[in-house]
Amino acid sequence: MRTDIVHIGAGELTYEIRNIVTVGKNLQKLGVDVHWENIGDPVAKGELIPQWMKNLVSDLAQEDASYGYSPTRGILATREYLVEKTNQRGGAQITPDDILFFNGLGDAISKIYGMLKRNARVVVPSPSYTTHSSAEAAHAGDRPVTYRLDPSNMWYPDLDDLEKRIKYNPAVAGILIINPDNPTGAVYPEETLRGMVALARKYDLFVVCDEVYLNIVYNGYSTLPISDLIGDVPAIAMRGLSKEMPWPGGRCGWIEVYNGHKSPMFEQYINSILNAKMLEVCSTTLPQLVLPKLTSHPQYHAYLHERISRYERYSNISYECLRHVDGILFNRTNGAFYLSIAFEDGRLTDRQTLPIANPEVRRQVENLVNNPGVSLDKRFVYYLLGSTGICTVPLTSFATDLPGIRVTMLERDEAAFLGIIEAIAGSIKAYLAS
Repeated sequence: MRTDIVHIGAGELTYEIRNIVTVGKNLQKLGVDVHWENIGDPVAKGELIPQWMKNLVSDLAQEDASYGYSPTRGILATREYLVEKTNQRGGAQITPDDILFFNGLGDAISKIYGMLKRNARVVVPSPSYTTHSSAEAAHAGDRPVTYRLDPSNMWYPDLDDLEKRIKYNPAVAGILIINPDNPTGAVYPEETLRGMVALARKYDLFVVCDEVYLNIVYNGYSTLPISDLIGDVPAIAMRGLSKEMPWPGGRCGWIEVYNGHKSPMFEQYINSILNAKMLEVCSTTLPQLVLPKLTSHPQYHAYLHERISRYERYSNISYECLRHVDGILFNRTNGAFYLSIAFEDGRLTDRQTLPIANPEVRRQVENLVNNPGVSLDKRFVYYLLGSTGICTVPLTSFATDLPGIRVTMLERDEAAFLGIIEAIAGSIKAYLAS
């Protein structure tokens, strides 16, 4: 074409969590029984939505108002409900105008990074959830600026590394925190969060805190919402319906803005996000209307507790199966429903394989691993998929140089989950020995 129409950041928009599905579907056609451990959709993994929840949604669907536009910021009664829950904690105090709804947190993430000035960067964790790291990199047309999560210290943020990334890169304007973390399942202690907020205050930055898994914490761990700790630092907290309810197809997420008026520049930035949302008119109405009814229902906490208890069991099953496997770095998951396995430095090569009985499946896997630029952990992901049918995501697709895999803990059948983890452990041993 006579004019280049490709966005400067187009090459940064990758999402291996779904890309691997194409490979899995192709192998499925060849007879591979695929276990989809790649994407964090509880419903797709058989999560049973309780009848009382369905009744609330269907009852509201009978009301004409659920079919109309909502205000751009979101349903006022729902925002007032969320404000009360935040303010009663005694930390940051907000008003309904400090809450803005989106069509899922993916929409919010796109707006938050897309409305930044091109040369303003948000430093993101490494590993980092792909939607954040890709969107931030795409807005700048450059690789993401990252800080290290330490696999030898429970995947907690390395605050010394974070400060260096801020101090020696004046383009950094904000810090992303994901707590509990995706992809590692880490739950950050209060002192770690305070340290990150202190760095934001010291260097005059704002904070983005993705808290979509905030209420899915177990194994005796606890954490705090960023609103309890933020003080006078400008910040955005991100929440949603997709994981906790769970209702990913509802596409309903929101941000809470703290200290939005204390910096004229931050206030203008937040207004630009609101204006961008105004061009879309509003976010989906029905999930907003039902949200307060869901989370205040007398059966809600028991339903959530059952799910959390299951994730806790799976976390410990995984830990017992994997903690003694040679050649990997592995921490027990304490929040959300993911686990990350990193390979020790130098343990992966481009000659390792796993046995694949079906010749056509083996041929397809060998074609994939021989493509130029295939990372060493993606080679393992392909061989694992072809050999066992277990579909995982390479860890290097999460803005990190650490090779490994991310696995979900969403399988409803506990015996099946144990079989999956045992198969992964056995495959790692066989692969590293090959």
